[in-house]
Amino acid sequence: MTESRMDVPPYARLRGHVPPGSSWGVFDRDPERGTANFAGPAQVLDALSAVTRGAVFSLDYALDAFDPPMARARSAPRHELLAAHAEARDDVLREFYLQATSQVDGLRHRRASGHGFYNGVPDEDIRAGHPALGVQRWAEKPIAGRGLLLDLEGLLAAEGTPLDHRRGPALDVDVLERALRAQHERVRPGDLVLVHTGWARWYLGASPEVRAEVRDARRATGFRQTRELPEWLWDNQVALFATDTFAVEVLPVVSDAFLADAPEDAGMMHQELIAKLGVPLGELWNLTGLVADSRAHGRWDALVTVKPLHLVGGVGSPPNATALR
Repeated sequence: MTESRMDVPPYARLRGHVPPGSSWGVFDRDPERGTANFAGPAQVLDALSAVTRGAVFSLDYALDAFDPPMARARSAPRHELLAAHAEARDDVLREFYLQATSQVDGLRHRRASGHGFYNGVPDEDIRAGHPALGVQRWAEKPIAGRGLLLDLEGLLAAEGTPLDHRRGPALDVDVLERALRAQHERVRPGDLVLVHTGWARWYLGASPEVRAEVRDARRATGFRQTRELPEWLWDNQVALFATDTFAVEVLPVVSDAFLADAPEDAGMMHQELIAKLGVPLGELWNLTGLVADSRAHGRWDALVTVKPLHLVGGVGSPPNATALR
């Protein structure tokens, strides 16, 4: 095992940055990759030790899996086949919302209210076709390294407090530490942390009436809005944080910790994680097969690769994420 930490200030010192809690100016090389910088060559080589059986897992749901979608503005794409003549076929996706299914949020997805986009990139650069903070940064150089799966669904069921996704419970950072202890694991610098709650599988299997109920209430399981989560991610040098939930954080917002900082989103934590820290956030990932394999074999790590669409200036993208064991 190779362990290599980057020399960066702790989160407590980032609280004194402008904006507070930001990593702006910390990464000298490839600053537009954000915390993906934590996963370098040493982490990729370390992750190779997780591949022992040749098992391969897709971590993406189908492009039209969430139809109707939780986010009403993001409908499933319409796929059409075209033919120039009888011996050929072409196709096109219409109304293709890049964050309608499994996704990775790019660093231009959220602006830090009152301060600007990540690293102070000016607003005029955040436009279609301009490369600043686009998801192509993670396509040109994919995010790869040791993926660490944390099975919160299994942990909480074993503790006697199973998740009731219909109610949309809020998760605290402590549950991540409890999962690590239960799985006899620890986070290594540069890990891609994958959090399994069972939410996406539950939502896709729910009745139309239940799905309509949670959509209308915009209610979804996720992490409570507190400073503990950005602190945990930064101080553990997590390269990417992905969950099988709708928004990573709980909805509706249950805390006023960021209400003054993000009033446009009723105090959501996205600006802290994306616009300030530069964390690639994964949402609606398909972790069902991977967690089943982990439970069967007692192995919680994998070599994980994430390569978004090479769309210059893209805000988000399907992650095209793959785990190998």
